[in-house]
Amino acid sequence: MNRFTGLCFTSMAMILAATSMPAIARAQCTATGSGDTCTQPGSVSMTAGRVVRLQMSAGSTALTAPTTADFDAGFNSTTGPTLTVSANAPWTLLVRSSATFWTGSDTSPSAPARTTKPAGDLLWSTASGGVFNALTTGDATLVGGTATASSATTLYFQTLYDWTLDTPGNYSLSVVLTLTSP
Repeated sequence: MNRFTGLCFTSMAMILAATSMPAIARAQCTATGSGDTCTQPGSVSMTAGRVVRLQMSAGSTALTAPTTADFDAGFNSTTGPTLTVSANAPWTLLVRSSATFWTGSDTSPSAPARTTKPAGDLLWSTASGGVFNALTTGDATLVGGTATASSATTLYFQTLYDWTLDTPGNYSLSVVLTLTSP
């Protein structure tokens, strides 16, 4: 037999021997006879990341149209959406305007819509009779909490009006809500 054939035969014998041997079990349990039990402890593991969810009762809110009494008072009120947070860690809900000014479109040819109505003419609060804050383009804390399956908050608005500035028109403003979990 030449060296090459002997080497192949020896390698082949080692491969066959390795595949015919039983695998070494990491955990074993053996029971014999009826009524015997075999228990083998094991373990599982997982990693749970931060999970947060924001649900809104409505994606948009139609603000109450102003009356003469509202112009006299300087404002009127509207109940906004209910915001529901679910989180497995501490969380904060932020609010801000996406623009410095409201978007106004004309509805009367003789009185163009005001294009400089500031975002701050929309005030927000988490209580209908509470302290109202002017909306800005910077994030403001609306509400915060700890881990919860469901924490609901209603958003309330007051819109400011001025007889000499707020001309007829259709006005809109995008309000941005941001849910964070640091």
